[in-house]
Amino acid sequence: MITSSTNAKVKQVVQWREKARERHRDRVFIAEGFKMFEEAPEEGIQEVYVSSDALAAGKNHAFMREKLERTGYELVSPQVLAKMSDTKTPQGILTVVRQPRYEFSELLKAENPLLVVLESLQDPGNLGTIVRTGEGAGITGVILTAGTVDLFNPKVIRATMGSIYRVPFVCEENTELAVKKLRGHGISVFACHLEGKTYYDNVSFAGPSAFLIGNEGRGLTAASAALADLYLKIPMEGRVESLNASIAAALVMYEAHRQRSIVQ
Repeated sequence: MITSSTNAKVKQVVQWREKARERHRDRVFIAEGFKMFEEAPEEGIQEVYVSSDALAAGKNHAFMREKLERTGYELVSPQVLAKMSDTKTPQGILTVVRQPRYEFSELLKAENPLLVVLESLQDPGNLGTIVRTGEGAGITGVILTAGTVDLFNPKVIRATMGSIYRVPFVCEENTELAVKKLRGHGISVFACHLEGKTYYDNVSFAGPSAFLIGNEGRGLTAASAALADLYLKIPMEGRVESLNASIAAALVMYEAHRQRSIVQ
């Protein structure tokens, strides 16, 4: 059992947790909790750390016990696990997972693509929620452009609740270039924008579509928004001017899901 927080492996996990540069250099991310371990693809698991308390609880469940036996694990004291964890009340299991890799061309080859393009999104909870909601709505991928919070930030990973393992994504430095690629492959691009005149539920998303979602405070840059085929309007009552980015994204993604379900 690892009982010292100065252990080299413990210190490395803390570095991966705290620093995006370290995560991307070693191409890993940290996933905390039983659910994240259970859903992690075994071929992507690099290391597993389990506290003695959590091990006793996990071994009462056949699936957990069998998966731990297959992946192997390091036993750590509860105090050390707390040091490694990003949460205030850790569940006692932490998985180091290799970062998946996707190519832009893979997203373009999807049958009837439904994509979300995120520009300078800053809140980890928003990003993770969009990925999770997107899986539920049937999107085929997420495109993250420069200025967007690191997808492998521990808070983002927690908010995805496992969807990080299943939703394809790519990172593109330039939003305008990404949008031009989409339009060049016949994908209609829609911007959620305060200047929108057309209600989002009056537009067809049955064909290849992509939604542009901008920064929580500033929205989309003028240059990126100008490349959209259409600005979408979300109805607002009272004195509300705009919605949280993840809520706006959820509305349009699920409208696309509704329309495509009818078409099928």
